[in-house]
Amino acid sequence: MKTDFQLTSYDYYSSRRDMEVISTIVDALKKILEEDKQHPQPLFLKTSDNLILNIARMVVQEKKKTFLIGITGESASGKTVFVDNTIKACVKEKKEGIYTVIRCDDYYKDTSKELQEAGSYEELFKTGFSFDTPEAIDLELMKKHLIALKKGKEIKSPLYNFVTCESNPDGEVKKPAKVILTEGLYVLNEGLREIMDVKVYVFTPLDVIKERWYKRAAIRGKTGAAADMQFADVNRTAQEYIRPAYQISDAVINGMVSQEYIQQITDKIFKTLEEIVY
Repeated sequence: MKTDFQLTSYDYYSSRRDMEVISTIVDALKKILEEDKQHPQPLFLKTSDNLILNIARMVVQEKKKTFLIGITGESASGKTVFVDNTIKACVKEKKEGIYTVIRCDDYYKDTSKELQEAGSYEELFKTGFSFDTPEAIDLELMKKHLIALKKGKEIKSPLYNFVTCESNPDGEVKKPAKVILTEGLYVLNEGLREIMDVKVYVFTPLDVIKERWYKRAAIRGKTGAAADMQFADVNRTAQEYIRPAYQISDAVINGMVSQEYIQQITDKIFKTLEEIVY
């Protein structure tokens, strides 16, 4: 049986060892960020003062905790590309329990009836309907699912069809994992950002966003006047609902970075963490 002294001594050395590992991680990550700054298109445009320290503490002292990372940015800013390429870099083999992705786009409310009654997207937009406000997405259900995943529970996310505007509640089963990545327009809005462990904003210049957005809109069945009407709404609502998240984010990511460079930097970060911790 251990004495109080032995327990205290063990806790002291364990804590001291943790602090040494944390310090090593912080120094290593700072070096990677400094190298990134020298790149013509750096991945990290801004990081909060305590981001690196918090990550190091989570890795060392909260190994069993589920980490919820929220990634937002304007429509067509590159959120999905960033998430997908980060996963490719960090998980060479898809294994259960490592990561789960929850996408805000899957939680759009079913508006197929409204679209059918209007007859076209153009006529639907003339009624004042908007796909680009928080009210168009079931954020309450999304939050409920995220909290359940953090508690280790399995959920079933809906599946949304961007052409017909139908939402299928019998979508994809999502299992709890060490890291939960959630991305979308409103994942850092009030009511959701409070449950995030790390908040990320993807910044991309408006002219690039516009070009990307129109290409994607055509794939989703929106062209001509309908596309013009929705993009005007996208720009207006971004000012109110999305851009303020830039200021409260732990990290601002460059949406202009190549997929190869995203993988290069994220791979370097995760390899560094593995080498130090394991």
